[in-house]
Amino acid sequence: MKRQGLWAGIALIVLMLGVGGYGWFQQQLGASGGGNALAGGPIELPSTRGDFSLAELQEDQLAVVFFGYTYCPDVCPMSLAVVRQALAELDDTDRGRVVPLMISVDPERDTLERLAEYTGFFGDAFIGATGSEAQLKELAERYGVIWRRVETPESAMAYTIDHSSSLYLVDREGTILRRVLYSPAPHGLLSALGETL
Repeated sequence: MKRQGLWAGIALIVLMLGVGGYGWFQQQLGASGGGNALAGGPIELPSTRGDFSLAELQEDQLAVVFFGYTYCPDVCPMSLAVVRQALAELDDTDRGRVVPLMISVDPERDTLERLAEYTGFFGDAFIGATGSEAQLKELAERYGVIWRRVETPESAMAYTIDHSSSLYLVDREGTILRRVLYSPAPHGLLSALGETL
């Protein structure tokens, strides 16, 4: 009986290492050649702080960019909470070098006022931005973001948005320094920030 428990424990450890190794591999894949094949480029949109432009970042700053929407029930609040957790782990100097930016892909419902209220739940440093459908499609294409509107007539919301959920670490020129795959924990983002700050 004790031997079965020992083997079960070993099997569990091997499984956990395998899952962790796969996650690390995916993170490295997103951070290496495959992730940097994305064009990236300038981001210039109306925002909760006036007109936002990556070019206005300081030389030593980077933006953590997330594409989502405020009516998102799960991935968006979780991703922004992860950014908040990661920022809390940084010292004051590094925290000041990170600009968290949520770009809404739901311009029909996400006004700048609504974005200000929503991003405010995660901290004063968070900026919300959005634009026209044409602006968002062009931007999403350059950043490799996939999103589409899904009609849900039986729901009070009328529609949802299916979207990819990576975080992008971007410098003032719009170069994607790292792409961090979705995770409910801040470890991947903290690692990427540690490598780029």
